[in-house]
Amino acid sequence: MTRALTANKERPTLRVVAIGGGTGLSTLLRGLKRFVATPGGTTPVSEAHCQDAICLIRDLAAVVTVTDDGGSSGRLREDLKMLPPGDVRNCMVALSEDEHLLSKLFRHRFGQGDLDGHSFGNLFLAALTEITGDFAQAVQMSSQILATRGKIYPATNQNVTLAARMDDDSLVRGETNITASKQRILELMIDPATADPLPETLEAIAQADLISVGPGSLYTSLITNLLVRGIPEALAGSHATRVYVCNLMTQANESLGLTAAQHIEKILQHSGTTKAPIFDYALINGAPISPTLLEQYAREGQMPIEADLDKIRALGVEPIVGNFVHEGDVLRHDHDRVAEALLELALRGRN
Repeated sequence: MTRALTANKERPTLRVVAIGGGTGLSTLLRGLKRFVATPGGTTPVSEAHCQDAICLIRDLAAVVTVTDDGGSSGRLREDLKMLPPGDVRNCMVALSEDEHLLSKLFRHRFGQGDLDGHSFGNLFLAALTEITGDFAQAVQMSSQILATRGKIYPATNQNVTLAARMDDDSLVRGETNITASKQRILELMIDPATADPLPETLEAIAQADLISVGPGSLYTSLITNLLVRGIPEALAGSHATRVYVCNLMTQANESLGLTAAQHIEKILQHSGTTKAPIFDYALINGAPISPTLLEQYAREGQMPIEADLDKIRALGVEPIVGNFVHEGDVLRHDHDRVAEALLELALRGRN
């Protein structure tokens, strides 16, 4: 941990908003969580606690995509006419106080009968949605029950469907169908296009000191959030330090062959903010990846994303290159290093 992040009485505390979906967002939240003062993001009551917890974050909010229509989430969405809970569930687990126990419980999938394939966490959110009649309220109640170190907001509380215009001019509807398509995505849309964000989301963005977008699937985890009207405008008008966290590898059916700068260009094009950029910095991994994992990903046609730094700067975004990779059975971002880099940028902006 760098000296800039150590606790001291004069250091400001930060309001942080993380936007995304899938495993990318939940991975990042695990890194940010340890800098949050107490469950709910409230300021700690004792300075001694801060010396141990390094309470840099006074308020943490996650804005999560809600367009998944596959697996357990898709079945609940169809059967109960509710928003898909999967990505939200993963964020709840990542921000919970006892992540190990809750992770096992919330990710437990039933293996037989009518519940076959459903996860307990998805059913938990489905039950609270039926009780409250409101998915966003169910998410907040769940967060209180689980003592999460942050707030979780669905990108919209409306039932939206993804649609994509492909390079053969076909129109593909539904996230599962889009990701399964062999065609390249030219344009992504949501239906209805008039879907609004929660007021709490816009308020969190307006008050934020740091806003991150990514990592995550370019179209189905990141751009989906920025198609909700009001969110890109709020980002463009924000005084926060705004950072794009670039993926480690290209992704089949979403970003094969795209460089880091092209990822940013696609996001700006879809958010309609090419004249009012929404990023100040981009975190880019510059560390080598083991040949074994490179070979594993190459079999799927995936490769490390090219860091075309000059083109990123030409977009008005300053690249920050570092070692942000964690190698296991699969590649993931090192959530601690990413969180520390983000907070250092935010503190630099505050100072």
